[in-house]
Amino acid sequence: MGFVLPVLFALLAAFSNALATVLQRRAALSVPQSQGFRPGLLVDLLRRPVWIGGMLAVVVAGLGQAAALATGPLSLVQPLFVLELPLALLLASLMTGRHLPEVMWLAVAGVVVGLGITLAAAAPDHGRTDVSLARWVPALCACAGATVLLAAAGLRRPVGKARAGCLGAATAVSYALTAGLMKDSMRVLDADGLAGFLTAWQTYAFALAGVCAVLLLEHAMQGGPLVASQPALTLGDATVSLVLGVVLYREDVRTDWWLVPQALGVALVVVGVLTLARRGVDLSTGR
Repeated sequence: MGFVLPVLFALLAAFSNALATVLQRRAALSVPQSQGFRPGLLVDLLRRPVWIGGMLAVVVAGLGQAAALATGPLSLVQPLFVLELPLALLLASLMTGRHLPEVMWLAVAGVVVGLGITLAAAAPDHGRTDVSLARWVPALCACAGATVLLAAAGLRRPVGKARAGCLGAATAVSYALTAGLMKDSMRVLDADGLAGFLTAWQTYAFALAGVCAVLLLEHAMQGGPLVASQPALTLGDATVSLVLGVVLYREDVRTDWWLVPQALGVALVVVGVLTLARRGVDLSTGR
């Protein structure tokens, strides 16, 4: 029963994020397109009810993610968000009345089975409950630097796969960092109560990282096709989160011969995600 609650909370968050992706994609394509980084994009989106609905789904996802991270390891919870893509495509197909072809169902099965094999073989443990500032500083610098470099590289390119891929990867790093900081802030909330939570630097750091992630996500959605942005976001978030879980929280994963089924599971997930992103219906139009 140790990991049942975090898995359930993570699945709730993944579903809510998938719904948010569908709604936000519709909203992002209904406002004036931007070639550069435009904070005013959020002002335009606030006038779109569908975007507000997407943000409400984001709030539900955030609560589910916080509960999952408070009760489970980062290297278990965040990889489960790989399920956002198949869930988003299934929701989009339901909303548009279009049926998914057989190859798409096979890709969904590949993602689910591959993720199950990978996590079962890795068997991440709870690790440490807190992270010292000395370990946080290099992680924060590395993630912030990677996000800035990826975002800058994407914004210098015209609308297309390269732009969307770079912005999707930058969003992935921001989301992974947000999750890592959120987990630490949940530990502070449990140990020191609401007063401690509201005065902890982790709380404001994860809020800032989360806002940056949302803004980058909107630009990634406008930056090009989902075949480029979504795999970078989905796979990048899981990978960076796993690294942060191992490096920061000392969450052990099994190695030796267990690497073989892990590699098999990862291969199934990658193939499934790429297939879904390449052949999936457009999340805003159903095409």
